[in-house]
Amino acid sequence: MAYRMKNKVEDWLERLARSRHEKTLLFGASFAETVIVPIPIELILVPYMAIHRARMFWLATIVLAGCLAGALFGYLLGYLFFETAGRWAIETFGWQAGYAEFLELFQNHGFWAIIAVGIIPIPFQIGMLTAGAAGYSLPLFLLAAFIARGVRYYGLALIVYLVGEHVIDAWRHNRRALLVGCGVAAGLLLAGYYGYKLWW
Repeated sequence: MAYRMKNKVEDWLERLARSRHEKTLLFGASFAETVIVPIPIELILVPYMAIHRARMFWLATIVLAGCLAGALFGYLLGYLFFETAGRWAIETFGWQAGYAEFLELFQNHGFWAIIAVGIIPIPFQIGMLTAGAAGYSLPLFLLAAFIARGVRYYGLALIVYLVGEHVIDAWRHNRRALLVGCGVAAGLLLAGYYGYKLWW
C-alpha cells in the first residue's frame, strides 16, 4: 500500500516536471501557501527536489519568488485593509492568540521578529498582516522574508543534496525534526541580535 502510494506521488511529480507550466504551478503553489493555504509547500517541494536533484536550488528559487510575491500581497492587505479583510482573516482562521503574541514580539524586535516568524512553523500570514498594518518599512519587510524563507527553502535543498535518494523517506519520518531545525535557526538569529544589542 505504501509502495503504491509512493509510486502515485512520484508519477504526479513527474507529470508536473513534464508540464510546460511547471514554473508557474510551483510559483502559484508557493504564493497560495504564503497567503492562505494551510498546507506547507515543503510537502511538494522536498520529494520534487529529490526527483530533480540537478535543479533543486533553481526549484527553491522559484518557490522563494512565489513566497515573496505572496508576502508582498499580504503586506499590502494589512496596510490597506487590516481593519476589514485583515481582522476577518485573523478571526476566521483562529489566529487571535498568535496575533497577540506576535504583535508584542514585533513591537519589541521588528525586523528580527519577521525573520523568526518566517522560519518557524507558525502562520507567516500574521507577520505579513501585522507588518503591513503597522506601516513597517516595505524593503526591510521583504528583506526579512527573503532571509527567513531563503534559509528554509535553500536549507531544504541542502538537506536533499546531503541525504540524496533517501530524502523522501527521511522527510516522511523526520518532518517535525526538520521544522524544529528551522526553528533553531531562527533562535540563533535572535540570539545574535541580542548579543549585538548587549555588547554594542
